[in-house]
Order: sequence, then C-alpha cells, then structure tokens
Amino acid sequence: MRRSIFFLTMFLLLATSGHSQTAVPVILTAGQSNADGRVPLNELPDTIKYRHCQWSYGSGDFESATGRFTPFAPRVAKPKIEASWGFDAVVYYLLEQHWRQPFYVIKHTDGGTAIDPSCKSSTHGLYWSADTAFLNHTTSASHGGRSLLKAFARQIDDCLPNLPEGYDIKFLLWHQGESDQQADSLYYNNLKAVVAFIRQHLVQATGNAKYAQLPVICATYSRQSRMRSQRVVDALLQLSHDDAHFHVIDASDLSILRDRLHFDAKGALTLGQRVYSTIVEIGL
Repeated sequence: MRRSIFFLTMFLLLATSGHSQTAVPVILTAGQSNADGRVPLNELPDTIKYRHCQWSYGSGDFESATGRFTPFAPRVAKPKIEASWGFDAVVYYLLEQHWRQPFYVIKHTDGGTAIDPSCKSSTHGLYWSADTAFLNHTTSASHGGRSLLKAFARQIDDCLPNLPEGYDIKFLLWHQGESDQQADSLYYNNLKAVVAFIRQHLVQATGNAKYAQLPVICATYSRQSRMRSQRVVDALLQLSHDDAHFHVIDASDLSILRDRLHFDAKGALTLGQRVYSTIVEIGL
C-alpha cells in the first residue's frame, strides 16, 4: 500500500512539475504593409481556421482594446481593405497545428512606414526610428506622436500583465524596408538599432536577460517589387551574418499583386510556409 502511495505521489509531482514548465508561447510581429497584410480575405484558403491564437493588434495611431487579447481573425486598420491578411496569418495557422495550445501574438504594423526620418513619404510622418534624438523629441504614435517603436513598446507593456504566467516570447517577425528606399545606405545601422531597442525593452520590461538575444525572423522582397532596394537586401543579409539570432528568408521569387508591391495569396502562403520552416529549423 505504501509503495502504491509513493508511486502515485511521484507521478503527481512529475505531472505538476511538467505542467508548470510548459511556457505559453508569445510572438511579436512588426513592420509595414507586407507584414500588415494586403491579400483580400476571400482569398484565404477555407482550410485555414484558428482555434488557439489570441492577438493584440496595433497600427500606428490605431489601437485595439488596450492590452487585451482577442481571438485571431485577420484584418487590417485600413479603410476599404479591412478584410485583408498577410503571410503571418499562415505562420500562426501552422504553429496552431504544431502547438495545439493557446498562444499569443502582439502585432504592430503600419503600411508605408520607414525607419529613417529622412524618408518624407512615410505614412502620416510616423517612423520606426530608434535614433535617440528622434525619440527624445516625440512620443508614441498611438498617443499623438511620431514614434512607431514607442507605440509598439507601449503595446507590449500593456499586454504583458494580461499574458498567462510563464509566458515565453519566442521571436519577432519583421517585414519592412520598402519605404526606406530613399535612405537605403543607412538601413543596416537603422534596423540594427531597431532590433537592439526592442530586445533591450523586453529585457527591461520582463526582467529576463535572455531577450537580449531575441530571435528575429524577416524576409526579403519579390524581385518584381517596384520598391525593392538591393542595398536593403544586402543590409538584411549582412545583419544575418553579424547577428546569429537574426534570420533572413529569401522572398525574391514570390508573386505579388498588380500593385507591384504586396505579396498576393500565393506569395503570402509560400512565405508563411518558409517562415514556419525556419522556425522549425532553428528550434523555436
């Protein structure tokens, strides 16, 4: 009898220990329109359904319910094209099939936005810049300022208290660079600073030093894109060489919409699959 009780106790302890160590996955997504999504919702395959993914979505000066998560349903904060999706929607679906448990997405994307403030065409004068002088003279885009990084950081801070205990921020999905064509020679330093800002903010916000090496997964651009810059592509590849936790996926062969800028349904599906394959490959 005592032996049975011993083994039962050990089983319960192991089961409880295993459960407590199961971290709830969290994904960060940021960038401009190809990360925001520009594929019409009616072109999302009927087989793609979501059961576990919860998200918080921000876009420049747009904020969904502050800090709250809702069931993921692809949409964008752009008039007349609200019912749209991007490659990240495919990534979340594939992760659902693998994890089969709740996970969370904190997404901040705004079409047409640049990093470098010298790019005057950036949407509504908003920028991803991590330049200290720029940040010192503006506030969050979601609170009337010009900084998308501050808006993203505020969104993260608002969301963290609403995540289940034991969450684990897995990686940052990033797609951006088309709007930095005018300042493409500066893109390497600009994006490196953005990544450093996000990583350091996570370390400070969570108290977890491991986020200083948060993996970043990004993609290049279709060779058909009218806003593709080889200098930006070279900057991405150089970052992947210099930073072991920065991963670049080739998207040069992917198809795009007639606007000659945004991935079409086939392109977004393929890129989503490539991103997922990279996630698996690097063990995330």
